[in-house]
Amino acid sequence: MNTSGMVAAVAIGRNEGDRLIRCLTTLKAQVDRLVYVDSGSTDGSVAAAREMGVTVVELDTATPFTAARARNAGFEALRGDGLPEFVQFVDGDCGVEPDWIAAALTAFAERADLGIVTGWRAEIYPDASIYNALVEFEWHRPAGEILACGGDMMVRSADFDAVGGFDPTVIAAEDDEFCTRIRKSGKKLLRLPLPMTRHDAAMMRFGQWWQRAVRSGHGFAQVGDLHPEYFRPEKRRVVLFGAVLPALALLGLFWLPLILAVLALYLLSYVRTVQGLRREGLGRGMALHQALFLSLSKFPNLLGMIRYYRRRARGSAMRIIEYK
Repeated sequence: MNTSGMVAAVAIGRNEGDRLIRCLTTLKAQVDRLVYVDSGSTDGSVAAAREMGVTVVELDTATPFTAARARNAGFEALRGDGLPEFVQFVDGDCGVEPDWIAAALTAFAERADLGIVTGWRAEIYPDASIYNALVEFEWHRPAGEILACGGDMMVRSADFDAVGGFDPTVIAAEDDEFCTRIRKSGKKLLRLPLPMTRHDAAMMRFGQWWQRAVRSGHGFAQVGDLHPEYFRPEKRRVVLFGAVLPALALLGLFWLPLILAVLALYLLSYVRTVQGLRREGLGRGMALHQALFLSLSKFPNLLGMIRYYRRRARGSAMRIIEYK
């Protein structure tokens, strides 16, 4: 398929270093127009992108950075020379698979009802740490029509404009929020059963994993505020296992049967999580690890939700939560 003029790409990043170079290199091989949007990098990312001949947009540091704001800025930079029919959005820590752009365009050509096409993301170094392995499994999602996807996606420019782009105030799960509005506009989302991007989570420490889980909780609360039907099960689980059961456990210090009942509920939840992961094809050892972290994640998720509600109550800016 001749893709000339049909698609452009927007990559976003902050201090991604060599990961950004890899990202831009894989995109330049597949698209004619490429914009990199930088959110205050101090590692030479801007200079490196310009040396590659990439159009660079540097976001004003006076306004809080968000991935949503960066993607919108990249889209607007493309508008100056006339919008292409499609825009591929990519996070700066991802390299794009060689045949992805052509495959996504083929899917769009076959279905006029599609607003977004995405594919499979995989980790480059899944064995580098348990945290990378956790993320690797997180990317394993069924192909077919979907409700939402991550930030690596190809979008029809007309549909992007029709819903007003990303919401720049959403600091986490902004891709879920955008996808929800695309769906509500009547368009479909499709995940192809094809490799799309190779990601480098670079999570080597527990603290990084914890911060990422805090960010997820913030996203549950903020996107759930905007779309009450979305993230409802996730929020319920966080409140139950991150707040209600710990509160009951404290009361159980004065009544042993109560604390035993709470511990039994945690154990039952853990066992069910392990069984679910095994049904999804995960090996026994990794399923035990994954279930442990999924159980523990409810606590940082709760902190993220509380942070959002506190910011909303105070009218504070929604600032990004970084983990690397």
